[in-house]
Amino acid sequence: MGLSLVGAIAYKQIRNYMDTPQALLVLGGALEREEFAAEFARKNPQLEIWVSGGSNQEYAEWVFSQAGIDLERVHLDYQARDTVTNFTTLVDQLKSQGIDSVYLITSDDHMRRAQVIGEIVLGSRGITFKPLPVPSGRSPEPIEKTIRDGARAILWVTTGYTGASFAPAQGED
Repeated sequence: MGLSLVGAIAYKQIRNYMDTPQALLVLGGALEREEFAAEFARKNPQLEIWVSGGSNQEYAEWVFSQAGIDLERVHLDYQARDTVTNFTTLVDQLKSQGIDSVYLITSDDHMRRAQVIGEIVLGSRGITFKPLPVPSGRSPEPIEKTIRDGARAILWVTTGYTGASFAPAQGED
């Protein structure tokens, strides 16, 4: 059993390395994430941009326009209440668009939690990701947040319920 687990992990790591992301998934919560994404998207014009729970529409459109991004590439979504729902509200839409791999953009201090949730939620639909952390100058979040939201992501995969009532309101998580 141990050997098959090692094989599965190795396969996943190779697949993550080989998959070329087709889109950017930007987790809202800090303006610098959208600014970073706009600059990255300018250099990678083949990528669609999905922003979950980001800044208001006018500001987001301005940021991407200033970077020379055609707004047809930008998909703004405001359904999310927190980090778990950043993923759960968009994963099926990404899959239905034929997206199998994304660049995951969030602040470096938030990336550990986002990766755990992404592995569970995106992974449940066969979507891989490559992290692109945005420098924040802050210390990593407490591990308790990662554990809590990892459990919530598992809850969503198994029941369809996000457990959002277990998490603080948007902006506090």
